Amino acid sequence: MTAICRDLERTKAFYRDVLGLRLVREGSSADDPDARHLWFGFGERDSDALVSFLEYPDMKPGEVGVGTTHHFALVVDSAAEQDVWRVYLLARGIDCSPVFERDGFRSIYVRDPDGHIIEIATRGWSVS
Repeated sequence: MTAICRDLERTKAFYRDVLGLRLVREGSSADDPDARHLWFGFGERDSDALVSFLEYPDMKPGEVGVGTTHHFALVVDSAAEQDVWRVYLLARGIDCSPVFERDGFRSIYVRDPDGHIIEIATRGWSVS
């Protein structure tokens, strides 16, 4: 997944320093060589589950609607781990939703500095 951000340093501070994702690469993008680009990984290898951000400091904010992304999800192993994340985020002044009990899993939601919604979900969900 690739998202757009206003400030790569602020985005890096959130995803790397707050959420603990691994910064895999920083540089320009083949899609837009004039735009700065960050890639974050979730696993041990550089190719594991990447999320990236292109920096466009002067782009106007988007509108929510058809053709936009609602949110993306990160998965934790247990409800206890999710509770620790919620306490951790709130202690850092990051707004975090209450826990939503789903059918077989739980979700919490936060927004990154540019307003992207991130779900932190427990394992147990499936697509039917």
